[in-house]
Amino acid sequence: MSAFNELDTSTQTELEAAAFRRLLKHLDDNKDVQNIDLMILADFCRNCLSKWLVTAAETRGESLSYEEAREHVYGMPYSEWKELYQPPATPEQMAAWEAHHAKKKAAKQG
Repeated sequence: MSAFNELDTSTQTELEAAAFRRLLKHLDDNKDVQNIDLMILADFCRNCLSKWLVTAAETRGESLSYEEAREHVYGMPYSEWKELYQPPATPEQMAAWEAHHAKKKAAKQG
């Protein structure tokens, strides 16, 4: 059993929440890392985090819209962030995404 699992549930939750806040700060400090790059390398992006927040809220009976969650994750309205920091995907990024997606699809089938 890991030391983390030996911590009380409240402490585990606090540590996980702190790590999540640190992840959001890290992403905010590295706006040059595009969502498509995250999807290619890690199979998740800022939008995924937003969707996970909505799901977590729903699980607890709370109301949080996708746009509200994205504003929290991005630190501003998504439309503003996109305009300021998200250039169109390059042909190389799109090719890498398509290759990644095809590899995942093949793995599921085989």
